Amino acid sequence: MHISEGVLSPPVLLVGAAVTVVGTAIGLKKLDYDRIMTVSLLTATFFVASLIHVPIGPGSVHLILGGLLGIVLGWACFPAILVALFLQALFFQFGGIVVLGANTTVMALPALLCFYIFRPWCMQGGKKRQIAAFGAGFFAILLSSLLMALAISVSDQGFLQVARLVVVAHIPVMIIEGIITMFTVSFLAKVQPEFLQIGSR
Repeated sequence: MHISEGVLSPPVLLVGAAVTVVGTAIGLKKLDYDRIMTVSLLTATFFVASLIHVPIGPGSVHLILGGLLGIVLGWACFPAILVALFLQALFFQFGGIVVLGANTTVMALPALLCFYIFRPWCMQGGKKRQIAAFGAGFFAILLSSLLMALAISVSDQGFLQVARLVVVAHIPVMIIEGIITMFTVSFLAKVQPEFLQIGSR
């Protein structure tokens, strides 16, 4: 879901950068510094998961684990995703520095929404937790692909068909992420329940 440099218009880049700055500032302010190792672990997980990607026009398809990051980290998903994307841009030229803010917004904003929508259900346990975790994984990708498509189409109407393709191409990823998030959250709730407490502040 990395948007390449030279695709987005300046207004879209500015909006993405502004949202990322605000989200990262709030995320750092709310972060419990006793949990930095946990945030670092999930940042590394995101970094590795999103390295394997399939290019589609001006973007790419890959795992994000946005729902998982949102449920566990809350606002801290912004700095976590920002750091991972910065390292990917620096070492592997995925996305780029100029579009760093936009790419972070596309992935972190849906993750944050999943925190507010699905986290309360994840804390209840049982089938509700499994359904909510699947929903978080599924909708994080759905919303990210819609945001990416919106950013591309607003920047250049010539990319309208590509924007539609981006959403369709992510449908299998939505299902896969839903399943991964469901099993991961259920596993963490059993063996490491404190992981699910990090984003509660």
